[in-house]
Amino acid sequence: MTVMVRDLPEEERPREKLIRRGASALSDTELLAILLRTGTSSVSVLHLAEEVLVKYRDKGLVSMMNLSPQEIASIHGVGLAKAATIVAAVELGRRLSTRAAQKTEKIDGPEDAAHYAMPALRYAQKEHFLVMLLDVRNRVLAMPTVSIGGLTSSVAHPREIFREAIQYSAASMILLHNHPSGDPTPSREDIQITKQMIKAGEIMGIPVLDHIILANDEFLSLKEANCL
Repeated sequence: MTVMVRDLPEEERPREKLIRRGASALSDTELLAILLRTGTSSVSVLHLAEEVLVKYRDKGLVSMMNLSPQEIASIHGVGLAKAATIVAAVELGRRLSTRAAQKTEKIDGPEDAAHYAMPALRYAQKEHFLVMLLDVRNRVLAMPTVSIGGLTSSVAHPREIFREAIQYSAASMILLHNHPSGDPTPSREDIQITKQMIKAGEIMGIPVLDHIILANDEFLSLKEANCL
């Protein structure tokens, strides 16, 4: 027999527990149950939340960063309305982490640049090539995405990169891209395109300071690795 939330002691119901003890006291299942709000006539919302988490257990909770409402709604009992709530909550969390990281006022080295860009690229399943545009004081003007590649590669041309730099009147730039594989080791193509961009920057008078590869929570600076 399925135990419904209404059958639990009031202090053990997810919503009441959060109010009394704070969100950190709840398990992933309980937090997700609050977003789902209700189960079905025969399945409690806690059990439904467990089903969602179990479905994506192999890839971990972070896999939900890239799920569409339709994918989540494929689980019986969820539906598009509940799936949309989950996706909205995940996106809010992503934006909060991005904005917190982007409070950095000045980029003094690769670690600052990686910290600034990490929330935008940490869970991306394809390669994204971005350019961090800096003013004369090394403050970030913008960080546009120049291209999005497949699962293993991204293509960026100097024309697209320097068009962005000119548009923002950038004094210098840092190239960034992610490796969805989780390995930040640069490929031959990564090194080649970086050298190409450095030469173009010398001609344009907009120096390329570094190229940083992000992979999950790790990063590699091609400059520090003596790859340039």
